[in-house]
Order: sequence, then C-alpha cells, then structure tokens
Amino acid sequence: MDLTRLRLLVELDRLGTMAAVSEVTGMGTSAISKHFAVLEREVGVRLLSPDGRRVRLTPAGHRLVEHAVGILSRVEAARAELAGESEPVGRVNLVTFVSVATPIVVPALGRLAADHPGVDVRMIEHEPDQALELLHTGAADLGLVYEYSLVLRRFPDTLTLHRIGAEPLLLAQPAGSTARSRPMTRERLRELADTAWIANSRGSDEDQLVQRMCATAGFAPRIRHRIDNLDVVGDVVAAGWGVGVLPRLAARTRRRGVVHSPLGELGGLRRVYLVARSGGWAWRPVRTVARYVRDAAREVLADPDGDAGRPLPGTEGVPG
Repeated sequence: MDLTRLRLLVELDRLGTMAAVSEVTGMGTSAISKHFAVLEREVGVRLLSPDGRRVRLTPAGHRLVEHAVGILSRVEAARAELAGESEPVGRVNLVTFVSVATPIVVPALGRLAADHPGVDVRMIEHEPDQALELLHTGAADLGLVYEYSLVLRRFPDTLTLHRIGAEPLLLAQPAGSTARSRPMTRERLRELADTAWIANSRGSDEDQLVQRMCATAGFAPRIRHRIDNLDVVGDVVAAGWGVGVLPRLAARTRRRGVVHSPLGELGGLRRVYLVARSGGWAWRPVRTVARYVRDAAREVLADPDGDAGRPLPGTEGVPG
C-alpha cells in the first residue's frame, strides 16, 4: 500500500470531506478519488460509501485508518531517527578484545546506558582477525581492533577505521636479580636469548612482533607457550616459566613476582582502532556507541600521532 494513499485516507477521516482533503494537500478531488479507488483494489474491500454528495468511511475504512495511523507514525519515527532528529534507538553488536574491555568498553557502555537507554549493545570478545571477519560479514556492527606499529595489519576495503589512541608495550619478566623495570635495551634483551617466550594462542601478530623485536637484538626467540588469557600470562611469568610482551593496559595492575620493563622503540606501539563497515557509520546508534567508546579511550590511551582527535569516519557534518 502506498503511503500517500494511506495519508489521504487518514486526512479524510480527520477532515470529513474530499474538498477539505484537497485544500490541505493541494491535490485535486478527482486525483484523490483515483487514489482511493486504487487503494480499494489493493486491499480488496470497499473503504468508502456514498453519503449524499459526500462519502463516508465504511467499517473497513475506519479499521484501515487505525492501521494507517500506526504505520505512518512508525515511518516518521524511523525517518527522524535515521536523520538524527530523535533519541537513538537500536541494537549494536560490538566486538572487542579483552584488554580494553574493562578500562574502556565497560565504562563507556555504563555512561551510554544512562544517557541513551534505547541503544542496546551486545558485546562479543574476539582477537582482531576474528573481529574483522565479523565486521566484514555483518555479524558485528562496530569493533575495537589493534595492530602493532612493527606488524602492520591489512584491513578489508569494506571497512573504515578511526584510531582512538595507542599504548606502549612492556616486557613482563619474572622478578629476580637480573630483571629491572627500567627501559629495555638491546643488550639486556640479548640476555634473554635462551629464555622461553610467551605468544598469543589466537593470532600470529605477537609471534611476528616478538620475532622482529628479538631479531634487532641478534637472536631468534624460543616461543614455548601460547596463551590468550592475559591473567594466565602473568601467572606463567610470575612462576618463572617465560617472558612475554604486554600492552600497558594489560599491565596496569601490579602482580607479585612480575617486573615490567618498557620496550620503547624496540617494541613500538599498539594502536587501537574503532572499525565499522563504511556505510555503517551513517547509522546513528553506531555513531553514538563509537563516540562513547572514543571518549572513554581518551582517558586511558595516549595519542602520539594526533589521529584520535579527528572526527569519526563518515560522520563529518552528520549529527552525533
């Protein structure tokens, strides 16, 4: 059913005569009659009956008006929502990685829920490779992913990124006579040539990072453990079974038996991005969630390259 015809029927019910409908719509009465004739054919029942020189709605016509009022109001609400003229409402599937969940995502979603209760966020935890696949296929609407400055990642052309910050990397070592919390040097790194190393079990980025970093010190690392859970990584290091690279956010809580040495240029940075399908940024709930996540990230992540202050992609000139 055409929305114009439904609007005409609602106006006829409200105003009572074809002439009045013609006056408010600027449409001739003959054209209005033709619209009603088409509408009757579409629904398969009589909607109007003669009443002297006027027409009146049949019981079916009155019932269709009730439906039309609801249909038209929902259409207008959808238009206003998508145009950013009303409170954002909708479900957003947010895929994120574990080390930013507690310091960034949870606070952001708490503030979002208080300010915009109509936005329903569902969290999914994945490493970047799996997160990008979910975003590419549409199984997730918005994502948080990372890349190392020494191990650049190839992002699908269908996705648009916004960097929300970066963090330095630390080397987690068992506490002992040789472990120091001062910045790591190539000479001290070379002393760990025979040490067992820990890498991620769900992605290859850490392997490449460790290999490239150790290569600058003149040795190939012996990767013995593959662990995804960062708390377990800390336990393994504290037990003296290996060393591993951690982002600063993952090392924010002191752990007995573990020493964190800043890697500086040896390890580079871990850059954190908000990612969505290029067309997805136009949907207001996605932009709203992204804005809250970005604001929370500013409280805990550095912005050494200045990119985190730029507008979210695809939102220039679009209401938040």
